[in-house]
Amino acid sequence: MGVAGTGKTTVGALLSEALGVPYAEADAFHPPANVAKMTAGEALDDADREPWLDAIGEWAAERADSGGVVSCSALKRAYRDRLRAAAPRAFFVHLTGDRSLIARRMEQRRDHFMPLTLLDSQFEALEPLQPDEAGAAVEVCADPDTVTRRAVEALREWSVASYGSPAARPWTSDPACRSRR
Repeated sequence: MGVAGTGKTTVGALLSEALGVPYAEADAFHPPANVAKMTAGEALDDADREPWLDAIGEWAAERADSGGVVSCSALKRAYRDRLRAAAPRAFFVHLTGDRSLIARRMEQRRDHFMPLTLLDSQFEALEPLQPDEAGAAVEVCADPDTVTRRAVEALREWSVASYGSPAARPWTSDPACRSRR
């Protein structure tokens, strides 16, 4: 989870490979009207997101026993709650980074429908993981392999420490990230 430009697609694919489970990109679940709206620079509202979140939740629920990774913004607690209603054992990896880093990444992207102009609305909507949510925040200032390794470690720690009960494990701030700001 995270705002646009944090590397959800890249890290999601690497994470699924590391865990040996299927991967899905949440953007593929958007109906054409949502893509058109975002392409036009319009932010989606909650009503736009409901069928999208339900489709993602269904995909996750179908893999509840075998596992799967889906990259999804899941910016608000209500969105994550909706996903958890379908897939109660979901673990959220919140990819985090400062706005300037994320903006630079978005400026370098090609062939993506999410314009840089919507980044501020994403940061405004973002509700970080809460202590009662199963998940971990992982900073994205490092290379994708390092970010993925940290996500795998956080997932394994949570799984061992509290399998079946939500326990947020925020990743400690990465000193390398602070030195790049």
